[in-house]
Amino acid sequence: MEKERGTSKEERERFGSFFFSTKFIRFLGGKNLLFLLISLLLLGCVIFIFDKIDWIFHPLQVLFEVVILPGVLAVIAYYLLRPLLKILVRWKVPRAWGIIILFILVIGLLTLLVLLVFPFLRDQFTKLVQEFPMYFMALVENIVTFLNSTRFNELFERVNINYDQVLNDVMNDLGSTVRETFSNLASGVATGITGLVSTVTGIILSLVTVPFILFYLLYEGEKLPRFILRLFPPRMRNEIGQVMREMDKQVSSYIQGQIMVSICIGIMMTIGFLIIDLDYAFLLGFLAMITSVVPYLGPAIAITPAVVIAIVTSPFMLIKLIIVWTIVQLVEGKFITPKIMGRSLSIHPITIIFALLTAGSLFGVPGVILGIPGYALFKVLVTHLFKFMKRRYNKFEHESENKYEID
Repeated sequence: MEKERGTSKEERERFGSFFFSTKFIRFLGGKNLLFLLISLLLLGCVIFIFDKIDWIFHPLQVLFEVVILPGVLAVIAYYLLRPLLKILVRWKVPRAWGIIILFILVIGLLTLLVLLVFPFLRDQFTKLVQEFPMYFMALVENIVTFLNSTRFNELFERVNINYDQVLNDVMNDLGSTVRETFSNLASGVATGITGLVSTVTGIILSLVTVPFILFYLLYEGEKLPRFILRLFPPRMRNEIGQVMREMDKQVSSYIQGQIMVSICIGIMMTIGFLIIDLDYAFLLGFLAMITSVVPYLGPAIAITPAVVIAIVTSPFMLIKLIIVWTIVQLVEGKFITPKIMGRSLSIHPITIIFALLTAGSLFGVPGVILGIPGYALFKVLVTHLFKFMKRRYNKFEHESENKYEID
């Protein structure tokens, strides 16, 4: 009996050593794979248990909601001001004094914008909001006139469709929906004034904390990568450092490049609208600049009010608007974006659209704005992980013709 037990034990050990010595299992990590699977199983059990007592995570959720807005704004400002700070440091200006100089310049620029530009744009925006329903009604009337002058009128009469009544019903439903929305909004504000005040207070406090976070990022931001690298084993630091440098390059290129591209688009659109004498040229150009931060979807949003105004003005104005928009998009796509942003992101347009839609569905407006840089960071991580897997495969592959080519 003892002999049989010893034999079965030796067979299990032999099977275990054979199983963990196979090329595929060694490629996946050998015995480390078993440890990883057990760790994941225990992690899943912990997550399941904590999901049943999710109130424990509520403080973490509140902390994330409080930190995310000032953190994102501070990071964006950090990547915009870091090149200027490097120039000042290169000119032998102490880092602290350089940060103070940049803060004074930014505050002065914002003050000029608020005092000179904001009142003009506010007046144009107020006027456009008041007159846009008239523009929309004129657009509907133009559509009705166009349908009456074409063969669509005969087609609708043949199938017994009164599109005049349909358009009137749509407009009435739209008006009632707008009225109900405003009434619900008013009642919601009246009943939830405390929540509104707390939300506004939280946003104001978040904005107030941005300069303090930005100061420490600019002053000690260069030390953060070195601190993170010390958390990893020495043999992994070169690889992790390369990943961090590429992630920093991706985020920096996107933020700086997209801001510059948006400013160029806003200036070109404003000049084009002024040339064709389109109403609200400055406001529409500013809207194009703001929405251009979101690739592909932003320009489509910005052109919508301009198209409505152009159609109501005259058909020839619509043609001029299309010409201006086409020229701006060609100049931006062929000259400005390649020169400013280069090919650092190298993300396919279809991938960008899917990333924007997915991030927007998950996180709303912040997801649309941060979806592309988030995808760029994720791409860097996946790319380096795949390179690591290729090197590990080559380590256990003895036939040279079956090995990967490592870039």
